[in-house]
Amino acid sequence: MLMPAGSSDLYEKRKGVYPKAVDGFYRRLKWAIMAVTLAIYWVTPWLRWDRGPYAPDQAVLVDLAHRRFYMFAIEIWPHEFYYVAGLLIMAGIGLFLVTSAVGRAWCGYACPQTVWTDLYQHVERFTDGDRNAQIRLAKAPWSAAKIARRLAKWSIWLGIAFATGGAWIFYFADAPRLSHDFWAGSAAPVAYATVAVLTATTLLLGGFMREQVCIYMCPWPRIQTAMLDEKSLVVTYKDWRGEQRGSVKKAQAKPDLFGDCIDCNQCVAVCPTGIDIREGAQVGCITCALCIDACDKVMAQVGRPRGLIDYCTQEDAEAEKQGAAPRPVLKTLLRPRTLAYAAVWLSIGAAMLFALGARTRIDIAAQQDRNPIFVRLSDGAIRNAYMVKVRNMEARPRPVTVAVEGLPGAMLWTDAMPREQAAATVTATVPADSVAKLRLFIAAPAPGPQRQDFAFTVRATDREGGGDREPARFERP
Repeated sequence: MLMPAGSSDLYEKRKGVYPKAVDGFYRRLKWAIMAVTLAIYWVTPWLRWDRGPYAPDQAVLVDLAHRRFYMFAIEIWPHEFYYVAGLLIMAGIGLFLVTSAVGRAWCGYACPQTVWTDLYQHVERFTDGDRNAQIRLAKAPWSAAKIARRLAKWSIWLGIAFATGGAWIFYFADAPRLSHDFWAGSAAPVAYATVAVLTATTLLLGGFMREQVCIYMCPWPRIQTAMLDEKSLVVTYKDWRGEQRGSVKKAQAKPDLFGDCIDCNQCVAVCPTGIDIREGAQVGCITCALCIDACDKVMAQVGRPRGLIDYCTQEDAEAEKQGAAPRPVLKTLLRPRTLAYAAVWLSIGAAMLFALGARTRIDIAAQQDRNPIFVRLSDGAIRNAYMVKVRNMEARPRPVTVAVEGLPGAMLWTDAMPREQAAATVTATVPADSVAKLRLFIAAPAPGPQRQDFAFTVRATDREGGGDREPARFERP
């Protein structure tokens, strides 16, 4: 539909954001977190962990082919997916905890979009210069020098994006072997497709879209508003101290009229999303605190106290406005809401650790044959048939004994042995890290209830022992 003459566009054209380099406590903290997170991402697939001759030796591996998840000494099987669900719940509650305590600290320091965007911005400063140089270059006409700078920057960005996508596939297969196959051209097509998609998305989101992802695409800024309250630590401009804004000369001439803010706009210049924190809480603020570093530096230069922009709760801001002294950060963090989140998070983690420590590495499952449900044998006994699966979750073969409980006089045999060899137990060896299937026949005396509950039991007969129990039902005429 054509827009009427003189009407405004529905969407504002994007204005380029060119963050200025800054030094300070929070900038150095971001450097440290960036180094740690990138090192974890790129190094983890190459770490080794000895699990014996029957299991992979990659420390962290999502083995889709064999439906396993390995993380150092922990091995998760498909039927134990509740551990993964528990980790996801802990991640969600952890985000609630962090947000209620220190606002969008996850967004400002550890979010992958933030980390890679920050890395790309440092590359941009290396190739194009700092903020003013970048603005001049963006406005300059295309020339050989500008094309050379753009190609250099985009080439480095592309290399980082390729390394990002390439590292991801190593979590799903043995990293050294897959790396060799990848460069030899013999890896699976899905590996190349995954690297291509992740390379393109990393380059697009981190290099070109940047703050638009945080402001428009990410749902977290909208969700977090439900978890922030007047007691949450957020980056705050203390307007009662800064207003009215004016230059140093104006403030010296009329000290009673002007506040501490000299309107230098350094807080805006260093912001990676291009917002003005002095306008109050905004969806574009990721609480990276770089504006705090910039403002503190300016306050030191003009001889005024730091903290004009600082981490502060709304409650404390109102109290400081009335003349109260700032509260210690620890007292701000230790409040019922954050303690409740922490208690729930720790409880889930403790429960999962206990379950991991107490779980058996041998278990059993049984399914009764339904056609026929039962057979009357020549000696009058009743026979039922079952498909029994014994799972060995150890990286070594294990001998086991299968028996029944609650079915007096029952005798067992498999389809690989004659009935004459039936006994009260059946022995088998379950291969390492696999499931052994046994077709078991059970013969029990004819007199008895039509449907009788009993249980299969499995016990490992090696030194470590362990076992499991599976309820079942015996059918009679």
